[in-house]
Amino acid sequence: MPQKKKKRAIQKRKANAVKRKSPAIQRKRRQTAAKKHEIAVIDTIAAMRRFASTARAKKKKIGFVPTMGALHEGHISLIRAAKKDCDVVIVSIFVNPTQFSPTEDLSKYPRTFDSDQKLIAGAGGHAIFYPTNMMMYPEGYATYVTVESLSSLLCGVTRPHHFRGVTTVVTKLFTIITPDIAYFGEKDYQQAAIIRRMTADLNLPVMIKTCPVIRAENGLALSSRNRYLSDKEKADAPLLCRSLLAARAAYAKGGRDVKALTDIMESVLRGGKTLRIDYIAFVDAATLAKKTTADNNTRIIMAVYCGSTRLIDNMAIR
Repeated sequence: MPQKKKKRAIQKRKANAVKRKSPAIQRKRRQTAAKKHEIAVIDTIAAMRRFASTARAKKKKIGFVPTMGALHEGHISLIRAAKKDCDVVIVSIFVNPTQFSPTEDLSKYPRTFDSDQKLIAGAGGHAIFYPTNMMMYPEGYATYVTVESLSSLLCGVTRPHHFRGVTTVVTKLFTIITPDIAYFGEKDYQQAAIIRRMTADLNLPVMIKTCPVIRAENGLALSSRNRYLSDKEKADAPLLCRSLLAARAAYAKGGRDVKALTDIMESVLRGGKTLRIDYIAFVDAATLAKKTTADNNTRIIMAVYCGSTRLIDNMAIR
């Protein structure tokens, strides 16, 4: 092959390799997979019960991923984990009104069902449960589930009714879908701990599995709320992860005093003009009890306002 043709061929291969890695190409592949993959959209409780009952009668293991829609790669990682473990994967999309406080704009939460459906199908989901508010909370609804010991800590201080809404809707979804395994992301670390405790306390026959935080290249934990951020806020938001890594590095060098470690995190966060700390806590990874001295079982949990958007993140200290 002449030298010029060989050079052009190499350049073409490199260009194609870059294209294959691009987010746009990956999205297109998922969409193509969605067309080939049959997926049921179930919009009544009775139909959802029948679907789950049929799967169970066939001795199928059911995996369940509860979401509020506006899906991203964090959600997709949960669906893939469920697909790996289970025969049938059900994903719920329900923007749960009971976990929003009066000061939070429920109507502002993104609704992206069409793109969500394609992502779920492309990741290997078999069914989407898509109920209405009236189905889940009919007129006169009066029953709520609360995990008293864990719901008032950390995020529960500034969002006092949030976790009651989460545990109530998850309990209802568990009783409707009857999954063998339910999947939650570690980004919502307190939520996962509360649901695990609730499931144990109520003797619900559901295994709770948590999956690692999925981050952007700059370290920002993926969240449906990231789309609210302005360009300036997007530039500041990765400081949450950097502050966690700074505390982790200090611990690796022998730092154990929580106040000193917190100071390190705060100094990093001060580099972001749009950031305002809600809380930083060093807690026992199992009980969420606060620590004054860090050890290997410590989890660092934080909530920070980036502009008007509240972001959460967490990391094991080692």
